[in-house]
Amino acid sequence: MSPSDSSSNTRRPDLRNLPGLLVLVGAGKMGGALLEGWLQFGIDPRKVAVLEPRPSPQIAALVDHGLQLNPAPHALANVAAVIIAVKPQVASEVLPALEPMIAASTVVISIMAGRTLKFISGALEKRCALVRAMPNTPAAIGRGITVAVPRDASAEQCQLADLLLSAAGVVEWIADEFLMDAVTAVSGSGPAYVFLLAESLAQAGVAAGLPAPLAAKLARETVAGSGELLRRSELDAAALRQNVTSPGGTTAAALQVLMSKNGLGALIKEAVATATRRSRELAG
Repeated sequence: MSPSDSSSNTRRPDLRNLPGLLVLVGAGKMGGALLEGWLQFGIDPRKVAVLEPRPSPQIAALVDHGLQLNPAPHALANVAAVIIAVKPQVASEVLPALEPMIAASTVVISIMAGRTLKFISGALEKRCALVRAMPNTPAAIGRGITVAVPRDASAEQCQLADLLLSAAGVVEWIADEFLMDAVTAVSGSGPAYVFLLAESLAQAGVAAGLPAPLAAKLARETVAGSGELLRRSELDAAALRQNVTSPGGTTAAALQVLMSKNGLGALIKEAVATATRRSRELAG
């Protein structure tokens, strides 16, 4: 795989033969989801170390299966990959302590929102193989999409990063880190837009006279089912929309409102542009 190429990853990851130790720094919602995916796809808990001050009972229980929980960083050797999944606000405090475990062969993968490759390198106080990645919340069920950008990482290190990230869903690679702010605005924040659509659709159903529980179920299943149809279909979103729309029918009447000059398309475009700007502001 070339990290400069954008390529969808649909294979089932096989994590049984990692070249060294895997260190997860931060095991909250996203870090925990990655760990769950790695275990599901065959990683040996004895090849994993987790640095997490408040581990879940599920993670603590893995100690009985050989997982290392909160070992001293200087005691860790042959580390193939370090995955940084802490909140970006504590990065300056956490990252310098990781330096002893990072060797020339180690790839450091950050999934911290807004923290640039330059920031990560500076906080680690050494130049090393880096991958900055942006997953989204459907990673919690293995259906996320992650965009990654490398710096000073070999092809083998990028392949390892791709394998680890693919346990949470599809992985795409870019060469230009500047695009990560737009990625954040589209796929990172995107699930919230979809949830808002479901929320608004349910509220509109109630306003049209439906009982609230029925309106909520209709909205939930419509959004979920349409998303699955979009995922499985060879047609693009525009073609699928057109297939649902009969000339002069109810859907056409509704779309006339949604696709007006100041309708949904314009609002989404403005929202993504605003989120992109905010991402750049937060990154400094």
